[in-house]
Amino acid sequence: MKRRHLLQQLGGLASLSAAGHLRAATQGGAGFKPSWDSLAGYQTPDWFRDAKFGIWAHWGPQCQPEMGDWYAREMYVEGSATNRHHVATYGHPSIYGFKDVIRDWKAERWEPEELLGLYKKAGARYFMAMANHHDNFDLFASRHHAWNATRVGPRQDIIKRWAAAARAQGLPLGVSVHAAHAWTWYEPAQRADTKGPKTGVPYDGRLRKEDGRGQWWDGLDPQALYAQDHAPSANAQDPKALHGQWEWGNGASQPSEAYCRNFLARTLDLLDQHRPELVYFDDTALPLWPVSPVGLDIAAHLYNQHLDASGRTQAVLFGKILNEQQRRCMVWDIERGQAQGIEPLPWQTDTCLGGWHYDKRILAQQKYKSAETVVRMLIDVVSKNGNLLLNVPVKGDGRIDDAERRVVEAIGVWLQRHGESIYGTRPWRVFGEGPSLANQAPLTAQGFNEGKGAALGAADFRFTARGDIVYASGFAAPDGGRALIRSLARGQHRPVQRVDLLGGAEALRFEQRDDGLSVQLPLDGIATLPAYVLRIA
Repeated sequence: MKRRHLLQQLGGLASLSAAGHLRAATQGGAGFKPSWDSLAGYQTPDWFRDAKFGIWAHWGPQCQPEMGDWYAREMYVEGSATNRHHVATYGHPSIYGFKDVIRDWKAERWEPEELLGLYKKAGARYFMAMANHHDNFDLFASRHHAWNATRVGPRQDIIKRWAAAARAQGLPLGVSVHAAHAWTWYEPAQRADTKGPKTGVPYDGRLRKEDGRGQWWDGLDPQALYAQDHAPSANAQDPKALHGQWEWGNGASQPSEAYCRNFLARTLDLLDQHRPELVYFDDTALPLWPVSPVGLDIAAHLYNQHLDASGRTQAVLFGKILNEQQRRCMVWDIERGQAQGIEPLPWQTDTCLGGWHYDKRILAQQKYKSAETVVRMLIDVVSKNGNLLLNVPVKGDGRIDDAERRVVEAIGVWLQRHGESIYGTRPWRVFGEGPSLANQAPLTAQGFNEGKGAALGAADFRFTARGDIVYASGFAAPDGGRALIRSLARGQHRPVQRVDLLGGAEALRFEQRDDGLSVQLPLDGIATLPAYVLRIA
């Protein structure tokens, strides 16, 4: 697709449309142009590097059944656990499809103001809200997509309310955009059962606008939601094939120009309405890349929206699986994983207390991450020049459950005492030491190495720094209460003047020896902490 032709098509929109703003921002003058070379001038803003910790509400209509992630796809996969649950609970997907799940999602107990107050108290320094998922449903008053939350389901602008609540707490707003992949992700909705009483009866993914006469969705076009008026991808019956086609190769059905144009218009509309400081794309590099350049247009538009007086953008854009050039253009995001060392450029990991969409089975099985796990992950990520974005799954009705709330509150208790070692810090000359370093798990695809390395013990430390201060985080009380930090041995570091325990009342006794900095710890003060932190001057 030629970008000139794409913009000519967009030129038919109203003069004050998002596309009009795009042309003004990208034709001539200062600012970013929609090219990799231009975007390579990006510098991560200091406010993001200082923030370190954000909380994400990965919430939408797929949370209504409370059965976990990718519900809108898996409900159409014959014989899957999700499909069996859907048929037993709601009916066959030829009659009750995902469009009907959307209709029944009301968000009736959602109080964004209360949740953002909780997240701010828990130590979050930015907030991310999902603007759409692969289910292709916009959670804002989209001017280019009728399937949005102001017209179907809760009938309110979800992003508008999240944005107001976040900004009332002084938190930068992020939005996550996942809808670029609906074209292939929804392909099971084209199918029909191959056995049983409904054999051959098509699911609702093939319905058209004219089929809605007399139905609740009369006037809405199901194809605008499902985007399935195309031949399926190669090997579409293989449930694993989609993962190998995420970059639009390996036989993936290629999205039409109209689909790409619509995604561009919807996303620019989102940015213009709510002006988020952060945008997360669940894509390799940029959405629809490399089959379409629309991701480059969106990136340039976002950066130009947030230029400061010096010409430096204060926006943050995240992408996955980036090459060396692309890592200079945006912030590298690692899903459910951590880098293995200090990255030269700031990065972020995104992870979740449980599943991405709310799953009541995780609550029943008590499988949420503990506050200790999250805190230790945060420490490790920050020591390597990263930030942590934590998803707290939200129930269909808009609440978080009590178990999640306890974890969030416990993270806040730790950060209130130890946040000095996290916020506003930078990596030290080494990120850490100890036996765990020999057993770090490598990244796989987008990440997916969290929890696969060696457990952190009494001999493991992670470091951050601010000016002449080094912060050493330890993860277990050593035998006899005497910690030995080898990276601070005499001759390897300037003479240490003072050692304090964050949250402690008195300076600690220490000795800087040839084998390391030996510090006597007050065991009664650290035994129950996820991690203790030494301030070393």
